[in-house]
Amino acid sequence: MDNNIVSELISSYVDAFYDEPDEDLSELRIFAEDRYVPIILKDTEELLRIILALQKPERILEIGTAIGYSACFFAKTCGAHVTTIEKEIDLYQTARSNIEQLGCADKVLPVFGDAVEVLERMNAARPPAGESGFDFIFIDAAKSHYREFWDLCVPLCADDATIVCDNVLMRGLTATRPEEAEHKHRTSIRNMREFLQFVKELPYADTCILTVGDGVSISRISRQDYIEFQKNDHEEDRTARSGGRS
Repeated sequence: MDNNIVSELISSYVDAFYDEPDEDLSELRIFAEDRYVPIILKDTEELLRIILALQKPERILEIGTAIGYSACFFAKTCGAHVTTIEKEIDLYQTARSNIEQLGCADKVLPVFGDAVEVLERMNAARPPAGESGFDFIFIDAAKSHYREFWDLCVPLCADDATIVCDNVLMRGLTATRPEEAEHKHRTSIRNMREFLQFVKELPYADTCILTVGDGVSISRISRQDYIEFQKNDHEEDRTARSGGRS
């Protein structure tokens, strides 16, 4: 699968170093690639494997299950409990079957539904002060909704959680000025550029953007800084509504 971020020559060279996780996942990757089902690219998978080995998360949240490849990869790589959300019924059913067949049913919980609605319910039910939050969150769904996913995911984070957003360079389109792109891509480009600028400037998130796979952003979340950020944001809102009166 060509990601158009680096040359085919470099991609082929790097892919030659790819370590297959296990036979079952390798077969599922072949199945997906033969049918053009989007799953995490090989170099992205290698990066995630190292991050998971270093962080050792216990609870993972994934937005965008597809056929269940990455959820099973997470569970097999670090033994974490994975909650993964998928809104397309056919993909959800395929993912459930794959999760069962790969022996991950005791570790992976697939949830069917629109991610925003599911995340809103999870926020309404979450324990106070972020107890039992997610250590690692992987966002790989509708690119135009990344900001909305982010805002709903951060309250679910444990302290020092990591949020990884995949495909943020959108086959290189994100680097294109919106007015220079085809009209059909302009809104997506504008939304993604605004999202990346937003996460880079957040005081509670330490973020880097890498040209791995189709582009990833990696953010480390400080829950204490997030709580302070929310407090200040609410105070500013109250001041604005009161017309500046204390």
